[in-house]
Amino acid sequence: MSPASGGHVGVSAQVRDDGSIQVGRALIAADDVEIRTTTSSGPGGQHANRSRTRVVATLDVANAASLSEPDRARLLDALGPVVRSSASRFRSQSMNRSAALNQLGERLAVALTPVTPRRDTKPTRASRERRLDDKKARSRLKSQRRADDD
Repeated sequence: MSPASGGHVGVSAQVRDDGSIQVGRALIAADDVEIRTTTSSGPGGQHANRSRTRVVATLDVANAASLSEPDRARLLDALGPVVRSSASRFRSQSMNRSAALNQLGERLAVALTPVTPRRDTKPTRASRERRLDDKKARSRLKSQRRADDD
C-alpha cells in the first residue's frame, strides 16, 4: 500500500460478457447500467458525423436493485446518486462500450474499497539518533556562521 494509492487496498473490477460488472464481492447487474450512444465530437468527416460510436454508461446508484445497502451507502457517499462514464476514443461502438463499462467498473471499485486506517508507529531508536545527529550538525554549522560574522 503506497501513499499514492490513498490507503486503498486494491479491489478490481471485471466486466462480464453479459454486461454485468463484478466489483470485489459486489455484482452489478447489466439491467442496472443504462447504455446510451451518441455521435462523437471532433473531426472525422461523414463517418464521425453519422455513426453513433460514443458510449455513455450510467449507473443510478440510488435505485440499483443489485446493490446491497452497505455498498449503496458507500457509493452514494463517495460518488453521489448517479455515476456516469463515457468513452469515444475508438471508432467502434463495441470497443467504446467496453471502455465505458471498464471505466465505470474502476470508479466503482475505487469507491467500494475501504480505506485502511493508518496505524501509528513509534520511531525506531536509530531514526531518533539520526534525527538528533542531524540537528547537532545543523546547530554546529549555524554556530560556525555566527562566529565568523563577529
